[in-house]
Amino acid sequence: MKGNHRSEVSKALDLDYTKFMKVLSVNRSLPRTLSINGKDVSTGIYKESVTAAVHVGNLGLDGDGQADLTVHGGLWQAVYAYPSEHYARWETELGASGFPPGTFGENLTTVGLIETEVCIGDVHRIGEVLLEVTSPRIPCFKLGHKLAKPDILKSFLQSGCSGFYYRVLEIGKITANTTVEVASRDPGKLTVRQLLGLYRLGEGGADDLRRALQVGAISPLVRRDLEARLAKLR
Repeated sequence: MKGNHRSEVSKALDLDYTKFMKVLSVNRSLPRTLSINGKDVSTGIYKESVTAAVHVGNLGLDGDGQADLTVHGGLWQAVYAYPSEHYARWETELGASGFPPGTFGENLTTVGLIETEVCIGDVHRIGEVLLEVTSPRIPCFKLGHKLAKPDILKSFLQSGCSGFYYRVLEIGKITANTTVEVASRDPGKLTVRQLLGLYRLGEGGADDLRRALQVGAISPLVRRDLEARLAKLR
């Protein structure tokens, strides 16, 4: 969307959140069917911000859903978080403005949780909910369609601005403008960005893969890929 108006997220960041980790917005949507390249495609990427408290179960937010459960959702990818700090980058790159929270399909638009600092296996308390970081997000063609830029997938991946998935350790309600508390840090200290590099960017070697595979919180989908890559290096 062209224009001079700054996004809702950019405006919110004018507040002094720099010393805090917080959920800026809670977003959800049920899958809908769209026509993409002449084909009917189901997608849950069109998230909308919710002001009321939302219950989070083991499979994610009430009133939320994913279309392709082979690559999205499930116990290990129940909740998707995306750093609000990245919004300005994509607005500049896309020559757009006015992006609302949830633009990148995230359930939680966050402040202070960056992929180079958040580690796989870190556990976060957000309101009543206890969440464990499990993997980076890998973009699919539906993101390109939503942003009206099909070729963004490569730059999105290579940027390292992936966001990350959680699994739910304790269910409960979650609301926007809630502080994120770090309940525990994983001793492996494998950041989301490091795992993304091993998983999809061809970074690291056999020793790095072996160290990563010691982290128990890695989602099974990603673990299988790392194991296959390690096998090829042997």
